[in-house]
Amino acid sequence: MADNGFEEKIVQVNRVSKKTKGGNKIGFSVLAVVGDKKGRVGVGLGKAGDVSSAIKKSVSIAQKHLVEVPIINGTIPFEYNIKLGAAKIILKPAPPGSGVIAGGAVRSVVSAAGIQNISSKVLGTKNQASNVYATIEALRRLALRFERSKKA
Repeated sequence: MADNGFEEKIVQVNRVSKKTKGGNKIGFSVLAVVGDKKGRVGVGLGKAGDVSSAIKKSVSIAQKHLVEVPIINGTIPFEYNIKLGAAKIILKPAPPGSGVIAGGAVRSVVSAAGIQNISSKVLGTKNQASNVYATIEALRRLALRFERSKKA
């Protein structure tokens, strides 16, 4: 847990290199998920010359792009299917006591959000970054739909 109440999870660290006139330019890109376990979660991609700077950047970017997630009795209000790019993800509410049934990329997002019981399946790509972005987008759309259903 960071000093500001957010828990940070590093999902992916990539070493990238670029051919330049003077040789190879090496950098790192880090995908981080931050959440306060009370329904707020964000994701950020930071790029820098060294890993620690990239982690700091990704965490600060993630904190700027937080999503409010509706949590009812420790789970999401209803089932949601999303296809974003190559990623296909199904999120389903689960009864109390079932825990987080999710793969690595989805698990990091939903546990950072503070969801205790959820069932999910990743059907599309194995690319963790795509799956994290798709999960965040699914939670964002779920929150919008939940707000609309409350008003109706």
